[in-house]
Amino acid sequence: MDLYTLSGIREILARHGFKFSKSLGQNFLADENICVKIAESAALDKDFGVLEIGAGIGALTYSLSRAAARVCAVEIDRALTPVLAETVGDMDNVKIVFADILKTDISALVETEFSGLRRAVCANLPYYITSPVLAKLIECNKFEIITVMLQKEVAERLCALPGSPDYGAFSVFIQYYTNPEIQFTVPSSCFVPQPKVDSAVIRMTVRESPPVNVKSENLFFKVVRASFAQRRKLLANGLYSAFNRDLDKKMISTLLENLGFPENVRGETLDLTGFSRIANGIYDILQSK
Repeated sequence: MDLYTLSGIREILARHGFKFSKSLGQNFLADENICVKIAESAALDKDFGVLEIGAGIGALTYSLSRAAARVCAVEIDRALTPVLAETVGDMDNVKIVFADILKTDISALVETEFSGLRRAVCANLPYYITSPVLAKLIECNKFEIITVMLQKEVAERLCALPGSPDYGAFSVFIQYYTNPEIQFTVPSSCFVPQPKVDSAVIRMTVRESPPVNVKSENLFFKVVRASFAQRRKLLANGLYSAFNRDLDKKMISTLLENLGFPENVRGETLDLTGFSRIANGIYDILQSK
């Protein structure tokens, strides 16, 4: 059985009458070295249970099963049932769950499948569900490490620094909850069929606690969203649009001035500390009313 060559993959898929689905963003990894490197990047050992999202034909699943104690792969396409039965069906430490990850109770799943184990995520994520899946994985607060292959531009966005064109609200969200690091890039030639863009593997080590102190996380992220809603416009204008029911322009200008920000500051130049200071300042104003 050959999971890592174009001819081998085509033979397996043809044997089971499988056809690729464009709507599911299916691009199967076809490089054994890359599969091994992804598992190594996740720093897995036999103390870990690993959640994989999108098993495909099982190429990465196989590498993960050799590195970790247990692998639970959530795959949305039931047409892959006979394919996966052939490729990883005889592996005692692998379970395939056919479900939509966005509709899955991840917390319940990992508690059932990974009892007594450390928990990690390792996946070749379909591009079209990257942001909602990452948000769900982080917000469920069940994993130590999240290692995923993404579109290269998206991976760069998650690691972007303040002031760079790639820096945005989702960058702040990811960096608030995790320490993201790009491990290596993967050319499009490593996939079947080949996507139009290159990919990158990013490891996000989940923080035990956020790197800044905020008095209200909901308010903090409201400030972040407001700061990027009108990109390249003054931060004061974005904050006024979000908080005009409670704060007038003078109050916002005074707050920014008291915090030491110039009147022409823009949201995309702020780091997590800057956002937290503004959010905590607004929190204090609202509490004093």
